[in-house]
Amino acid sequence: MIELSHVSHSFRTPAGGTVRAVDDVSLQIAQGEIFGIIGRSGAGKSTLVRTLNLLTRPEQGQIRVDGRNLFDLDEDALLRARRQIGMIFQHFNLLASRTVYGNVALPLELVGLSPKVIASEVNNLLALVGLADEAERYPHQLSGGQKQRVGIARALANNPKVLLSDEATSALDPETTRAILDLLKRINRELGLTIVLITHEMQVVKQICDRVAVMDAGRIIETGRVLDVFRSPQTDLTRTLIGDVIAHELPPTVLDRVRRRIASRTDGAAPERLLRLSFAGDDVDRPLLSDAVKRFGVDFNILHGQIDEIQGQAFASLTLLARASEEAIRGTLDLLRGHDVRIEELNHVL
Repeated sequence: MIELSHVSHSFRTPAGGTVRAVDDVSLQIAQGEIFGIIGRSGAGKSTLVRTLNLLTRPEQGQIRVDGRNLFDLDEDALLRARRQIGMIFQHFNLLASRTVYGNVALPLELVGLSPKVIASEVNNLLALVGLADEAERYPHQLSGGQKQRVGIARALANNPKVLLSDEATSALDPETTRAILDLLKRINRELGLTIVLITHEMQVVKQICDRVAVMDAGRIIETGRVLDVFRSPQTDLTRTLIGDVIAHELPPTVLDRVRRRIASRTDGAAPERLLRLSFAGDDVDRPLLSDAVKRFGVDFNILHGQIDEIQGQAFASLTLLARASEEAIRGTLDLLRGHDVRIEELNHVL
């Protein structure tokens, strides 16, 4: 559906230098999926998403949307292609002088539709986003969540195939954010819309996205299914971002106690291994640790644990000390891996 090949773009700085905002990015986004692009401020996310409709024309690379290379299109064809790519913004960008109805109607007026057709389309869109009773209100009379719903309805006015969301929930409170994300997920499901969602919050990615790309200093440093990225983050930045949702680091006081315990171990005592386990799906509620205790006599000391839900699947993260003979530890790890438990050995932090 969307394919970026070696896309790069730079900006001039006030001091006369250049900043590589997007650096050799290649991505493929499938039809109908919700694809997240996450990174800290200044990572290049917003610049990248604006290249998808050539609002920012990159210096290098190729961009294909729905099978068409956007660089091959003349101005008229590019304008028509952009109508198939809706966009919603962090600060709503509504026209203060127009009502809710008028804001949603504007894209339809610009393509010359009749008032009767416009009325039908706008009323359907306002019903879709839950604003059927707010048509005659003005933006200053709306809450932040209502303004964003207007922005979503306006972005859908031309019946696009792609919806770009540039930090669309970062100005909203947590409850409103959840409601807007639920709306986007419903739109994705009911309309088959491909959504590209830019955010700096992993909680947003966890709630709505199918796949995610992690961006840093203009480059994509990691990509994959959201569940896989949560289970096995490959970079320090990804671990940090996930840590905002699911703690991946032990609190310093707990880590100090573990270090003191291991330092005080007497000769001949069974070795201890610090492990982080991640479970998903049916394995979350299986008694795997209990089985390991019975079969191998392993002594577990649970230090930290959390259960959540990602992409409709239960997900659990557990950090523990395992004490047993090397043979028993190997048997335990084989048992866990046989049930698709991801295991990370953390003895390097001790």
